[in-house]
Amino acid sequence: MTLPYAIMLFVTLQRIAELFIARSNTKVLIARGATEYGRSHYPVMVLMHASWLAVLWAAVGGAPVYLPLLAVFAVLQAMRVWVLATLGRRWTTRIIVPKDEAPITRGPFRIMRHPNYFVVICEIAVVPLMFGLVWVAVLYSVLNAAMLWVRIRAENAAYSEVAA
Repeated sequence: MTLPYAIMLFVTLQRIAELFIARSNTKVLIARGATEYGRSHYPVMVLMHASWLAVLWAAVGGAPVYLPLLAVFAVLQAMRVWVLATLGRRWTTRIIVPKDEAPITRGPFRIMRHPNYFVVICEIAVVPLMFGLVWVAVLYSVLNAAMLWVRIRAENAAYSEVAA
């Protein structure tokens, strides 16, 4: 297996594992009385991320791997683990707002409001750029920006509603 395909396998397996974690955490949160918000945009977000992976799988071929960007990707993975560890059972791919619980403000959330989105923004650009696929980085960065515009507004509104 070539390095580009090994990286893609890692990213794909990571995303699949995260879907299982998210599904489990969502069930726990809902059982504890949490409420889901922004449900209508979720399928579009999943489709965007799945198509990003599919395009990358189709395009990487024998592409070279730019090692400095692989190092950046490794740092992003450490940040991803930090976010997931900080959120624990509250981490999910959906907008699930627990009843009577304030937003998390420790760990990476001390530094920025949406550290997971920061990691995803960077990954959507860094992974294709690592393979020299500038067009994929640009296209999906634009699509992701539009998605996050919708998603962050929905998330902020959800927490505002709960706080009111």
